[in-house]
Amino acid sequence: MARILRGDILWANLDPTLGHEQSGSRPVLILSQNVFNDRSGTVIAIALTSQKPGAGFPLTLELSDLSLPKKSWAKISQIRTLSVQRLGKKLGRATAEELENIIEGLNEIIGA
Repeated sequence: MARILRGDILWANLDPTLGHEQSGSRPVLILSQNVFNDRSGTVIAIALTSQKPGAGFPLTLELSDLSLPKKSWAKISQIRTLSVQRLGKKLGRATAEELENIIEGLNEIIGA
């Protein structure tokens, strides 16, 4: 598998899940730093959705990458640690500004 970088958007198999977790095969945005991704066998990622969300920032953020198959929003509250074995094809990349805004939204949710 090619190197996984912070900001990459990749397909991931999120099953099995429980309750309100995002499920199925869907794009995820990698948030973890490159050194963590290279050495841990896992990544920290958030799920994306193509369904226009009812809630806005800090829970969701619209992404601008036109190479994504559909208009997409980052579901900031749906953060997970995933094995790299769950990851598939690269779909696109978030901008530095989008990553900064997502981290800001995550900090608002967790109270940092």
